[in-house]
Amino acid sequence: MTSDPDIFRAARFVIDEHSEEATTYAAGRADLLREDGDIEGSAVWLRILAAIEEVQPGRREGETVN
Repeated sequence: MTSDPDIFRAARFVIDEHSEEATTYAAGRADLLREDGDIEGSAVWLRILAAIEEVQPGRREGETVN
């Protein structure tokens, strides 16, 4: 099992590499791994995706502007 610090390090790396497209990239990796039958790898990318959404600055999808 990948530790939370590792997940957040990976999330920050993906954000640095893909900026605004980080969530799309992580979701795509999770989907590809799931389609290839790598359920554990997909689960790790879903955790990275959740961490990206938690730490990435800016408005999240579905969030309203006041």
